[in-house]
Amino acid sequence: MSEEYYGQTIAKNWRVIFLFGVASAIVGVIISLFFPLRYSSSMRLLIIQKQLSQADPYTAIKASESLADNLGQIIYTTSFFDMVMNAHFNIDKTVFDVDEIKKRRLWREMIETQVIRGTGMLSVTVYHEDVDQATQIARAVAYVLTTQGSQYVGGGDLQVKLVDEPLQSKFPVRPNLPANALMGFVLGIIAGSGFAILESRKKGLFSMPD
Repeated sequence: MSEEYYGQTIAKNWRVIFLFGVASAIVGVIISLFFPLRYSSSMRLLIIQKQLSQADPYTAIKASESLADNLGQIIYTTSFFDMVMNAHFNIDKTVFDVDEIKKRRLWREMIETQVIRGTGMLSVTVYHEDVDQATQIARAVAYVLTTQGSQYVGGGDLQVKLVDEPLQSKFPVRPNLPANALMGFVLGIIAGSGFAILESRKKGLFSMPD
């Protein structure tokens, strides 16, 4: 089957294909609305290894990145979670009043960490249905990292500085409605194109090339 055949079929049925895309995008948004809408609070922390402060910049940055990677994983641990919950911030702990397995899963889903390569910075984002709770948890995480972070990576040689205060999102960011709508639209276009080609073959609208 030639490329010309496909192109002619898609061009002739572009309205139907477009409607497939729109319908699929709408379905994607509707499905997303069945999930809780969550706001975010994001911050950035600078990781410094004191003994390497006089080293060449490349070595210092690589050491900071390694420490940031470690701290990014430590945040997900039960030990760190307990310290955050006991950090005397206004956190609604009833959200975590579930069994241990669900509590750990909820905490992992709530926190997202990312090491910003080439900077020695750790980005932390907290997601919550209540934007103020997201910020409270983010501040508690920052407090624990800046005051207790060194005990997780080998003592007092570590310094953690909060360089960007927690920034709240104005609108819910999870689920990502625009991204889900776009994905639905693309999948709808693909499905619509396949449908149009199959229908055209059934109806014999084009002669099939040898």
